[in-house]
Amino acid sequence: MTDKIMIEKTENFLEDIHRRNYEDPFLQRKCEWSSWIDPTSRATESLNGKWNFAPDWYDTCRRAAWYKERTKDPEGRPLPLDFDWENWEGIPVPSCWNLWKPELLYFEGAGVYTRTFRYRPLLEKRTQEAGTLELERVFLYFEGANYRTSVFLNGTHVGTHDGGSTPFSMEITDTLREENRVIVSVEAYRRPERVPMDNTDWFNYGGIYRDVYLLRLPSRFIQRWFLRLKGDGSFSTLLFDVEVDKGKEPIPLFVRLRIPLLGIDIPVEVQGGKGSASIPLRKEPELWAPEHPFLYPIEILLEEKGIGREQTRVWDRVEDRIGLREIRVEGREILLNGNPVFLKGVSLHEDHIKLGKTTNPEILRSTIRHLKELHGNYLRLAHYPHDSRFARTADEEGVLLWEEIPVYWAIDFANPVTYRDAENQLSELILRDRNRASVIIWSVGNENADTDARLSFMGRLSKKARELDGSRPVSAACLVNHVKLSIEDRLAEELDIIGLNEYYGWYDPDLTKLRQLLDNSNPSKPVVICEFGGDARAGQGGTVEDLFSEERQAWIYREQLSILKSFPYIKGLSPWILYDFRCPRRLNRYQEHFNRKGLIDSDRSTKKQAFAVLAEFYRSIS
Repeated sequence: MTDKIMIEKTENFLEDIHRRNYEDPFLQRKCEWSSWIDPTSRATESLNGKWNFAPDWYDTCRRAAWYKERTKDPEGRPLPLDFDWENWEGIPVPSCWNLWKPELLYFEGAGVYTRTFRYRPLLEKRTQEAGTLELERVFLYFEGANYRTSVFLNGTHVGTHDGGSTPFSMEITDTLREENRVIVSVEAYRRPERVPMDNTDWFNYGGIYRDVYLLRLPSRFIQRWFLRLKGDGSFSTLLFDVEVDKGKEPIPLFVRLRIPLLGIDIPVEVQGGKGSASIPLRKEPELWAPEHPFLYPIEILLEEKGIGREQTRVWDRVEDRIGLREIRVEGREILLNGNPVFLKGVSLHEDHIKLGKTTNPEILRSTIRHLKELHGNYLRLAHYPHDSRFARTADEEGVLLWEEIPVYWAIDFANPVTYRDAENQLSELILRDRNRASVIIWSVGNENADTDARLSFMGRLSKKARELDGSRPVSAACLVNHVKLSIEDRLAEELDIIGLNEYYGWYDPDLTKLRQLLDNSNPSKPVVICEFGGDARAGQGGTVEDLFSEERQAWIYREQLSILKSFPYIKGLSPWILYDFRCPRRLNRYQEHFNRKGLIDSDRSTKKQAFAVLAEFYRSIS
């Protein structure tokens, strides 16, 4: 028998008590990357605000089908209920439930959210006035909820999503009424088969912590698209791919791409819901770069074929601002627009002392201000996909980004369920951000042991990344061979850039080993040192020999930088980390449930001595 215990139904069988595999029906309706819709410039209605909420310690909403709202028995007599939607407390959405109440700080179970909303079909009204009738399609869109999210509308299960940091959408057109109740069960259990698994080095925030909204679309719409330079070094050709949802009754359609500043206004044939074009540029484009973050306004139209353009019907329209640039690897160089670039950066967790994983535009821009105070040009967004607004803000501010998924530490690499989860999260991240010029590297994982199962797992992820986006390098944060003191990882053959995490001067106090390691290595590809550093409690004084003092952390930075600058194959740095962040694994008197390796305290204001050390180093090589 499997772990799904089969129980013979007898007269005293109670399904919500005895059936252990109660989740199975919800997992049959998974929301995955293939159904994802680009919400850019769409007609949306926010469902943020106050929702009714209760921690569901035993996941009873799904076990006992609370979402069906059975309030009476077959004879119409009222039933006693274990839920009371309208009398539950209100919680803000988006937010992390851990910071809502002190008693929920370490809560990692299921939580139930509910609210009501009214719906009126706007498109139907408009088309009736025009003498036609065309029903709109409506989707529920979640920017992020951790980890497994099951959504119910008016008593019907409309979808379940796995993954704590990527967006998902589900169509609710046929389930909508004028008055609607939505119920969302979010559970944040740490499990060994998940991505990440049950042992991580950051805080497991739970809940609906990013935006939620209704997405209104016509019956035929542009699902997603991808625009970039060809990548042959000539900057003379654009590549454009588009996917279209053709609706229930397919008709001849084409997509029109307009980039007025480049004189582009071309139709693209749609066959089987997809279209692509290679577009020669009549003039040299303005290239996006950190020092010149130029963005082109673009427009994409979904049109129905007619005789003459005056008879063409526009079904859907998307507008955006896109940076055109080329990023590629040649030998040991990382080339941005054909020129070698050194990535002067720092790693970043999406963790805020008051908001947890929830963020806002001011927090994003203040983070970039701190990077620029360091004279940096690059951020490693660790260890999971950050808020989608970060890449858009980085586009505007001229910041290069490394983005990654939480294939972290001892993932269950031999488990096909785990692989599917990882590939889905990678795919959702790439589809979400591949039109953002700021994103230059996809990372498929962090600090995994070099086993056969891991090599196969991450090799397949690398292949998937290139399948969805062949215009960016693929990397991963690899481990050092501490016995041979060399950069040695079989995964390097699958990568374009070798990421390397090392903590000489901290976990290994002997900093002289760093030079030995780098002397012993002869990589044929560029290396980015994506982690180094040490803990320091802000304000903790001492000598360079005193652990957790600011002096010790600053000494590690000075010694590391003096060594790293001597090796020409190192093409970037993102030391660990910009801000202190919550971590339940860190229990000594200096840490107090925080990782204190930040250059800035968790208050995101108080800079430690090492901040100035790194800023001076980056200033000297600008």
